[in-house]
Amino acid sequence: MEVRRSRRRRRTVAAYREDDKVVVLMPARFTRAEEQEWVAAMLARLERSERRRRPSDTVLKKRAADLSAKYLDGKARPLVVRWVDNQNSRWGSCTPSDRSIRLSTRLQGMPSWVIDYVLVHELAHLLEAGHTPAFWAMVDRFPRAERAKGFLEGVAAASELGILADPPDCSPEGAAAMAADDV
Repeated sequence: MEVRRSRRRRRTVAAYREDDKVVVLMPARFTRAEEQEWVAAMLARLERSERRRRPSDTVLKKRAADLSAKYLDGKARPLVVRWVDNQNSRWGSCTPSDRSIRLSTRLQGMPSWVIDYVLVHELAHLLEAGHTPAFWAMVDRFPRAERAKGFLEGVAAASELGILADPPDCSPEGAAAMAADDV
């Protein structure tokens, strides 16, 4: 962990991951006691944020069930929903014969509505194998479907151009840092 103090920073404290360490940014005027207090608070906040953006397989399966109920009348019932790290050219995949859904770990850290879109897409494959008009009608029940498609296309294009080394951290808490405005 590294603390970086700035004379220009007046009111905000931010934390983010940089390689294998956490960097905490804070105003130079903070005392050592305030530093310790804020470091602990920001580490806890960063941990909570990362947990939300990287749900476990169990949470992913529950999320799939909720999405199926909400957008597919509960008809899509996967047996297995899990993260996999061997999908480099797809965001997700589905095997209707064994009712399994796999999502690429490249999605981790992306906004939850993007992950939800990929889940709805794969859930729809449990009901309709191909990308037929009926399939797309099911997927398009998800309100942010077009936005998520555009987001994923942008990430893929940026990756092909070598702009992105890792998927973006687009959490509501902030892109690379989390600011606390009530300092």
